[in-house]
Amino acid sequence: MQKRIFQRFRETPKESQMEMQNVLYEVRNRIAYVTVNRPKVLNALNDQTMEELKHIFLDIRHRSDALAAILTGAGEKAFIAGADINELATQTPIDGKDRSRRGQHILSIIESLGKPVVAAINGYALGGGCELAMACTVRLASDNAKLGQPEVKLGIMAGYGGTQRLVRLVGMGRALELLLSGEQISAQRAYEIGLVNAVFPQAELITQAENFIGKMLANGPIALKLTLEAAHRGMQMTLEEGLNLEASLFGLICTTEDMKEGTKAFLEKRSPQFKNR
Repeated sequence: MQKRIFQRFRETPKESQMEMQNVLYEVRNRIAYVTVNRPKVLNALNDQTMEELKHIFLDIRHRSDALAAILTGAGEKAFIAGADINELATQTPIDGKDRSRRGQHILSIIESLGKPVVAAINGYALGGGCELAMACTVRLASDNAKLGQPEVKLGIMAGYGGTQRLVRLVGMGRALELLLSGEQISAQRAYEIGLVNAVFPQAELITQAENFIGKMLANGPIALKLTLEAAHRGMQMTLEEGLNLEASLFGLICTTEDMKEGTKAFLEKRSPQFKNR
């Protein structure tokens, strides 16, 4: 079953533990908590941080005790304020393309995790930070958050998927407005255009993220995985191809014990006891 899900990214985490310098990571109550921890530079994404995120999310994919994740930033000012400009300023054209592809790959791992990932945007989410949030399943923002793609103000452009995911989330007109102006927007404006799902006071943000995840995890885990697969893969297909994919996955899920338990529990008017098989 699991071999069918998101086969583009077949990497597994290395057995040797990577030393985490910039990202905090723990699993509690079926939720992986991932916190970019560089508050002195507003949690900017340097190469080391990106590699740590890659390692962590590959680990989450294969952990049976982690069924969802919350991604946030340390401190009260920033989720992730963008890429590390010191690294960007010295790159060659070849370096630039390689950096972009590496970043896109890491964000695609998050997007294609097969488990819900909630971005808890607790401040600035700019450039790579906004792109990272867009790769998550759901985006929740604190009321002081600011979002945007300011790369053009530096004479560059979004390189971690911003030109693609932003269009898909908010439409071409709104996306180009943000991508070409480089301006920041408030959390409320981001909610109005569909860039974030909800806005909360900062002190409530993680609790609200846990509540969102709780609603998802009350459902069948295989159903969550296959729904995510259908949605993400279907975006790259024609409508007819997407409908065929959905039908195939629907047929596949009808072979699972969880499907039998879920329908039986409904008829018996009780809560289902899903077993992920």
